[in-house]
Amino acid sequence: MRSSWAHLPDFWSRKPPYARPLGDCRDWFAGVPHGVDQMCMQFQPSVSVWLDGSEDDDRAISKEPGSGLADVLSGLEERPQTAPEPGEADADALGAYLREIGRGTLLTKAQEVELAKQIEAGSDAARRRMTEANLRLVVSIAKKYQGRGMPLLDLIQEGNVGLMRAVAKFDHRRGFKFSTYATWWIRQAVLRAIGDQARTIRLPIHIGDQTNKLVRITDRLRDSLGRQPTDEEIGEELGLTTIEVQALRQTSRDTLSLETPIGEEGETELGHLIEDVNAESPASAAMRTDLRDQLDDVLGVLQPRERRVIQLRFGLGDGHQRALDEVARRLGTSRETVRQLERQALEKLRRTGHAARLRSYASV
Repeated sequence: MRSSWAHLPDFWSRKPPYARPLGDCRDWFAGVPHGVDQMCMQFQPSVSVWLDGSEDDDRAISKEPGSGLADVLSGLEERPQTAPEPGEADADALGAYLREIGRGTLLTKAQEVELAKQIEAGSDAARRRMTEANLRLVVSIAKKYQGRGMPLLDLIQEGNVGLMRAVAKFDHRRGFKFSTYATWWIRQAVLRAIGDQARTIRLPIHIGDQTNKLVRITDRLRDSLGRQPTDEEIGEELGLTTIEVQALRQTSRDTLSLETPIGEEGETELGHLIEDVNAESPASAAMRTDLRDQLDDVLGVLQPRERRVIQLRFGLGDGHQRALDEVARRLGTSRETVRQLERQALEKLRRTGHAARLRSYASV
C-alpha cells in the first residue's frame, strides 16, 4: 500500500533492496515520542514513502492496542487538511525529523567495523543501523549548501541517497572512519542534485564549485574590507583574471522564465512586460508613415524626372543614396543632366518653402 506523508526526507522513499516491509516498520513507529497520529498529521503533504506489506501485516498492526497506525492510514484521505502557512510545514517537518534522528547514538570505530562486516555478510539490520547512526552527518553537510536553489529538506533527501551508497561501498579494511568516507559521497550527491535540479540551465559541477567559491570569497572580503570588493581583489583570491571573474559572475546568475506569473492574480507573465528592442515601436511607425506622406506632398511640386532624381540621390524611400553615375545609368542620361535636374529640383523646393515642413523630422 502507498501512503503520502509530509516533508519528512525519508531516505527509504527511494526503496532500496533492503527496505523493510510494513510489518517491520510498526516497531519503529511505536517509538515516536509524540505518537503516530500526530506524526501522520504533521507529515501529510509532501514526501511519499512506500510501506510494502501483506494484508496479514495490516491486520497485525490493527490488532495492536493503542497503536492507531491502521486507523490513521485508512483515514488520511477523509481527514480534512488545513493549509499551513508558507514555510511553516517545512520548518515543522524538519524539526520533527531532527528530533527523531537525534535519538540515535553514534557509533564507535569498533562498532563501525563490526557493522561493516555484517553488511558484507548481507545483514539488512546492520545496513540500517549504520545508515541511521549517520543521518546527522547528512544534515550537517546539507546545511552548508542552503540558499543555492534547493530547499534544505530536498538537500537532506539527496544527501541520504549518497549516505546509502557510502554504506554499501564502505571498506573497513582501509582503516579510516566511516564518516570520513561517507562525507565525500554525501557531498557529491548534494552537489549533483544542485547542479541538475536547482537551475533551469544545468552547470557542470566544477563550474558550480567555482561560483560557490566566488560567493564565499565575495562575502568574506566584504566583511573584512567594509565595502564591496572589486573584481581585481576577488580575482587575486581566486587566482583568476578580472574578465574571468566577470564571466563567472555572469554564469552564476539565476535563470528566470519569461512565463513566470507576476502580479497578485498571476494573470500576467513576465515576458509580456519586456520590450522587444528589434520591433518598431508604435510611435516610430506612426512618425515614419507621417514622414512618407509629407515627402510625397513636398515632392509633388516637382516634375517626374526631377522627383526621381531627388529620390535616387538622397535615398528617399529605400535609404540608399546613389552617385551621379548610378542615377545617370538608371535614367539613361548623362551625369551632367542629372546634376542639372538635381539643382533645378532643389531650387524649386527652396522657393516654394515646402522643405521647411521637413525640418522637424531632421532632429529625430
